[in-house]
Amino acid sequence: MQRLLYSTLTGGNGHASSDQNRAFATHFSALTASKLAGGLVDPKLVLSALLVALGAPGGFVGALVPVREAGALLPQLALAAWIERSRQRKWFWAAGAAGQGVAALGMAATALLLEGSVAGWGILACLALLAVCRSAGSASYKDVLARTLDKGTRGTVSGLAGTLGAVGVLGVAVLLSVRIIPGTPSAIAVVIALAGVLWIVAGLIFARLDEPEAQTGNADQGLGGLRAVFAPLRRDAQLRRYILTRTLLISTALAPPFVVMLAGSQGDGINLGHLGLLVLASSAAAIVSSYVWGRLSDRSSRLTLMFAGVAAAGVLALAAAVGTLTGGLGGPFGAAGFVFAAKIAYEGARAGRKTHLADMQAHGQKAVYTALSNSILGVMLLLGGGFGLLADAAGPALVLGVFAVMAAGGALVALGLDEVQQASGD
Repeated sequence: MQRLLYSTLTGGNGHASSDQNRAFATHFSALTASKLAGGLVDPKLVLSALLVALGAPGGFVGALVPVREAGALLPQLALAAWIERSRQRKWFWAAGAAGQGVAALGMAATALLLEGSVAGWGILACLALLAVCRSAGSASYKDVLARTLDKGTRGTVSGLAGTLGAVGVLGVAVLLSVRIIPGTPSAIAVVIALAGVLWIVAGLIFARLDEPEAQTGNADQGLGGLRAVFAPLRRDAQLRRYILTRTLLISTALAPPFVVMLAGSQGDGINLGHLGLLVLASSAAAIVSSYVWGRLSDRSSRLTLMFAGVAAAGVLALAAAVGTLTGGLGGPFGAAGFVFAAKIAYEGARAGRKTHLADMQAHGQKAVYTALSNSILGVMLLLGGGFGLLADAAGPALVLGVFAVMAAGGALVALGLDEVQQASGD
């Protein structure tokens, strides 16, 4: 069964080793459960709606994305030192997944028991814990992936898991849209509790991965001080270009709230009753694009990043132009259409950056490269909070125009990346 799964999903001939078959199945199962859980606890949509329903002040809603994104990225340099000293790194991902599950269960309990500002503080605290646990998984996963799965399958397993996870989220969105799942705090709490269980299951599955012991010789010298931490950034031009590409393509992650803001500016716009519609659009985009982007990134992560940047630039430029000319995007259905298109571009940027980092030459310091790039991106995302002030001053259409320029710049910078799938890596 594992051999058939591996052959069918990777386009292989079925002659991969049994170790590769088992590793692929383990990655696929754990990632699918984790991605489904993540979709059910989306801070941009689900948690925002929950806090509003609980009567939490708007400041808590505005803090959700910065806490989630920066909290998942900034701790990674510190965690990388620990990871580099460990011979088996799967335990960091497994423990991180279980920790996310505990945090999600804490959110569910908060939603059931508390209201107002107290509920806001409780959910933000749980989200901060979830983000730190996620950072452990993110800092360790590329290294584990590179040592347990062959090139040509790494983007595929992530893309396919993303697709199936999105199918599950789509099902929940349909139930929300037709009111089978009511838009009440208690019902949303049940959904978040389900996500918590899925994360714990994902951790248990990943703990069974047969991971070869890693070399730890670079641990002391690789993270022995601030200069050593940033040494790869000084000596590796490709790492600098990769980080610049990622920085410019964060526009694909930051754009959706401003699309929604612009769509609601006409007055016919967006409210909590449209949560199901927006989640449907986002999930459908992930379903139709994740696997395709994953397969393309296994062929060329460089071209994947370029195509995603061009697509994002086109979509966001169109949204900015329509918003400038009409004052909105046509309400909730216009927002859903642009969210759908922007999500497709985002999935391409995510697949390309993950596979590129997994396949690029890191000189035995994959965890350090991952943590360094993610920490820098965490700082950039915090600074990205300033776009909210720009939107207040000049309108969301201008912000989307800036994001379009950033995405186009990301595609241009990606031109100079190496074709890492055609070179030997670590």
